[in-house]
Amino acid sequence: MQEMDLMYQKLGISREVLAFGNKIEAELKERFAEIDENAEYNQMKVIHAMQENKVSEACLYTSTGYGYNDLGRDTLEAVYASTFHTESALVRPLLACGTHALAVALMGNLRPGDELLSPVGKPYDTLEEVIGIRPSRGSLAEYGVTYRQVELLEDGSFDYDAIAAAICDKTRLVEIQRSKGYLTRPTFSVKQIGELISFIKGIKPDVICMVDNCYGEFVETIEPSDVGADLVVGSLIKNPGGGLAPIGGYIAGKKEYVDNAAYRLTCPGLGKEVGATLGVNPAFYQGFFLAPTVTAGALKGAVFAANIYERLGFSVSPDSTQSRHDIIQAVTFGTPEGVIEFCKGIQAAAPVDSYVEPEPWAMPGYDSDVIMAAGAFIQGSSIELSADGPIKPPYTVYFQGGLTWYHAKLGILMSLQKILDKKLAELPKEV
Repeated sequence: MQEMDLMYQKLGISREVLAFGNKIEAELKERFAEIDENAEYNQMKVIHAMQENKVSEACLYTSTGYGYNDLGRDTLEAVYASTFHTESALVRPLLACGTHALAVALMGNLRPGDELLSPVGKPYDTLEEVIGIRPSRGSLAEYGVTYRQVELLEDGSFDYDAIAAAICDKTRLVEIQRSKGYLTRPTFSVKQIGELISFIKGIKPDVICMVDNCYGEFVETIEPSDVGADLVVGSLIKNPGGGLAPIGGYIAGKKEYVDNAAYRLTCPGLGKEVGATLGVNPAFYQGFFLAPTVTAGALKGAVFAANIYERLGFSVSPDSTQSRHDIIQAVTFGTPEGVIEFCKGIQAAAPVDSYVEPEPWAMPGYDSDVIMAAGAFIQGSSIELSADGPIKPPYTVYFQGGLTWYHAKLGILMSLQKILDKKLAELPKEV
């Protein structure tokens, strides 16, 4: 289609890059069809939860002040609980980000003398100060909560022997990070998480198993809460917000543990009963409704990126054929220039702030300079087309998002164009 070629050229994509991308896309039709099938199932699951909980026009109204009797807020939390098959859920704009949601869940359910265990190695960078791995005011460590972690085996699998040895009388909560974070380890499937939880519960049945579900919602047809997780936690400016939620997070799971988190979020004695929604209910509902299809578009973009960059000889995780359990695609360039040019390409493809160039900087919560590209409608929304990475070896960039597959495709092609223009790679000769 000549018109299509011309449109991509207007956006800065050369004929050669577009031809290469189209060739890769044609090879992925069967893979994309599987993603669409999962999205259809998850879409029906969300609709069923909304119908089951009698979502009405009144649920879209707002509340102010204390937020007492906010029908929309309470019904939305019931919708989340139904979708994730849990006893309860906390879904609030008061949760500022995914890290905040995780911190609230941890601090609400851990007491002085308890021990927190990570059986999957180091957690995401921003949790290090929450836990106290890196000293910080108000950390769990300051409140007398100890921490222990078990490294993964070299192949990225669980070290069951070491996990069994690490569990002790003080072990109160086990935190399982589903996604890779700023690591190149595999993202865990829901099945793998279920097996790990079963093993842990077999040793200590009363331990709380909490899963950081960020970037994983709706990628599979089941969630960690379907395989034994007591709590699942995530951000609304990632998958479940569908690109419309302007802020917020969720905590879903057993009622006792969700209530504990709510008492930490607001205060003892009030918990879930207060918290005005201030006009966000329509975006929260519609975003959750759209989340399965938006996630599918982002997932296609991740698969496309893996195939593009693997063909150019870069190390990618997951690789072009592996199964997917989150929307993140890691590409290791081995040089800071590769990470920076990739992010410049993602920014240049954005609908917002496409004319600016991202630069590495010292972001709060990280131990090195970080570069982030996201020309997003909602600041920091990583369900929108985005990429980021720490400027430290092995110089890996993490790509995710895209509210539509077509935007994700453009972003990947633009990143490739920037890489080629700087002569950091060459297209395969057959193109």
